[in-house]
Amino acid sequence: MPWYTLLVLAVAAERVAELVVARRNAAWTLARAGVEHGRGHYPVMVALHTGLLACCLLEPLLADRPFLPALGWPMLALALLAQAVRWWCIATLGPFWNTRVIVVPGARPVGAGPYRFLRHPNYVAVVVEVAALPLVHSAWLTAAAFTAANAMLLTVRLRCENTALAQAAPA
Repeated sequence: MPWYTLLVLAVAAERVAELVVARRNAAWTLARAGVEHGRGHYPVMVALHTGLLACCLLEPLLADRPFLPALGWPMLALALLAQAVRWWCIATLGPFWNTRVIVVPGARPVGAGPYRFLRHPNYVAVVVEVAALPLVHSAWLTAAAFTAANAMLLTVRLRCENTALAQAAPA
């Protein structure tokens, strides 16, 4: 459990780093007439991701979940792969990446990096991480509950983001 705790804390630190990048990028996009969409679901997203990290630590402790190597090691690999994909997305989008939905009218959609293959690769990374991170230490209730909650949130988020991108698309 101590190594798993360090992993979850490292993911939490990574989230703080994301917020620092997002804040800088928000200032950049807003200075270029960026328009924010979907403010209403953002606090829900923050709560969901914060709750995920807390439950990743709580369930193994409270329910005495063991580390099962046959499950834990592959899930660790998936969780780390999700982090790599997330940062590939952040690097590819540069100042256009954000945790909020902020689009600059007339800006062309990015078609490089992982966006050559998928329209929303960051959300693939999120889906994998939400399922895999709890399963590193057999927290199957957390994995199931947060995967379901994340699916509902992503339905709203993707609709919001796709609408915002369509409205901002160059003529």
